[in-house]
Amino acid sequence: MKKTADLKVFITTREVSCDECGEELGRKAWITLVKDKGALCLSCADLDHLVFLPAGDAALTRRARKHSTLSSVVLRWSRARKRYERQGLLVEEEGLDRAEKECLADSEARARQRERAAQRRAELDQQYIDQFGQKVRKLFPGCPEGREKQIAQHACLKYSGRIGRAAVAKRLDEEAVNLAVAAHVRHTETRYDQLLASGHERWDARAEVKSKVEGVLAEWRASQGAVQ
Repeated sequence: MKKTADLKVFITTREVSCDECGEELGRKAWITLVKDKGALCLSCADLDHLVFLPAGDAALTRRARKHSTLSSVVLRWSRARKRYERQGLLVEEEGLDRAEKECLADSEARARQRERAAQRRAELDQQYIDQFGQKVRKLFPGCPEGREKQIAQHACLKYSGRIGRAAVAKRLDEEAVNLAVAAHVRHTETRYDQLLASGHERWDARAEVKSKVEGVLAEWRASQGAVQ
């Protein structure tokens, strides 16, 4: 599928809040700017499943973008140069993994992969992840084996914008867990990312995959007949 122009994420230089969910994001927040909707946090913009790849390695960046259905350029305003400067890309983790494997011929790429794995481990609160995963399994007993761990790890990453790190989710709020599972289904079980990458508006894309998401969630809520 041919991609449209890159989506853009901006690192703010002032206090900002999300115009959709109302969360105070503070300074240096990562936001998107959407026509008629204002500034959105990455969670509300459905970009919070992407991982950040800093600028600096042209080969890795090119391969990660090629292997990611959905990606976004990250920009920050430079007061000295009075222009937005590219900081890197947000890409799909699977796409980054594939790109890193292609770059593993040199030791620098291997070191980068180890550093990223260590950073990811540092970001995860294992006890909270386990509790979150248990709640996913309780609410969605038909969820395929291992998916509850994927959902919990994604939801519980410590940087801002994740559903799982919201105050209500820290109490394992049922609605927050439902939202995390629905987001996972949307990104992994439907054409949602492809629709975004081809230029569909977020709400139009959501509407197109809504019935599919609801169907998968209904199956996962059942105690038998897990989706494979």
